[in-house]
Amino acid sequence: MSVLTSEAVVLRTWPVHEADLIVSLFTRDYGRLRGVAKSALKSRKRFGGALEPMTLARAWFAERPRQELMRLDQLEILRSPLSTPVDAVRMTVLSLYAEVLDEALPERDPQETVFRLLVSVLELTSAEQPWMPLTYFLLWMTRLMGLLPEIGRCTVCGEPLHADDISFGLHTDGLFCAVHRPGNAAELCADSWQLAQRMLRTPAGAFAAEPWPRRRAADLRRFALQALERHLERRLKSAEALARLAV
Repeated sequence: MSVLTSEAVVLRTWPVHEADLIVSLFTRDYGRLRGVAKSALKSRKRFGGALEPMTLARAWFAERPRQELMRLDQLEILRSPLSTPVDAVRMTVLSLYAEVLDEALPERDPQETVFRLLVSVLELTSAEQPWMPLTYFLLWMTRLMGLLPEIGRCTVCGEPLHADDISFGLHTDGLFCAVHRPGNAAELCADSWQLAQRMLRTPAGAFAAEPWPRRRAADLRRFALQALERHLERRLKSAEALARLAV
């Protein structure tokens, strides 16, 4: 039985038996995997603090004959979410990243672009600035999952959109012009629309120096979240928790 290794981000853990943990990992080379960390609750010597969600680590694991779960042997921390100040909003944003990836990604399907997206927003998600990387992550996940039609044109008629009159529906992907605005539409403000176009062609780090109060691009985050939840056919619990915290 060969041991494999890859960079990985811990998404979630669940206790099983008396001292073991099931660990959901998003690996750079093998996609999303689930493995068993033996005796992880009894002794932290092998894993230390590496099992905290959103920890970037080097993982060593092996397939177990006739079993779906991998055997997780070791995690070596590369970057811990606990290495910078933590507050409730930041931790909930990190939980939202984990929930989206754990629910949306198929198992054992490498997603290099998604992995690079995650690493880039993890570097930028701080207690002082959680909203910009969250917005960037949600928007790009809709793009990478094929849920984001061309945002420069109306989804119905294909005509170019005008910044002063853009809307999105609760049950339909894409953006709409004034003529084809759905009855249940919400507005996407000009700043958010222009920001979305910039984000789709610019690395996340380019936005790090911009002021980013909670209200900025809140409508864009709502637009992206609705697309993701429609695809997943469920509400994201961490998104609901974040909405309560951000009041």
